Amino acid sequence: MQERRKIKPEEKALIEFLLSKVGLNSEEYPIADLVDEYEGYVMGSIGLGDPELAPYAGDLIQAKYTDTDGKEVVITLTMDENGQLLDLDFWKVDFSKLITYPKPENLFFEED
Repeated sequence: MQERRKIKPEEKALIEFLLSKVGLNSEEYPIADLVDEYEGYVMGSIGLGDPELAPYAGDLIQAKYTDTDGKEVVITLTMDENGQLLDLDFWKVDFSKLITYPKPENLFFEED
């Protein structure tokens, strides 16, 4: 397992924004100060919790973003079985490297 690192301000801001979109906040879902980078941080995914202690239990919200190369990125904020944040997961449709980290104003959401 790799060493955890301090969460970046833009990651924390994105998580806070996503929580607010579903009527939640970082008091209800505390944001970890230290995170794990997934897949060498190619797509930007980070681990916020420990899946060994509490496995995935569901998605809190999903957003989409168009990277500067025109490729769509799906961003999902997940929670664990204890009701805590688990991952901020990025999935770029062609599996290429994320070029520009998304800002909240650049996200779009599908209507149910």
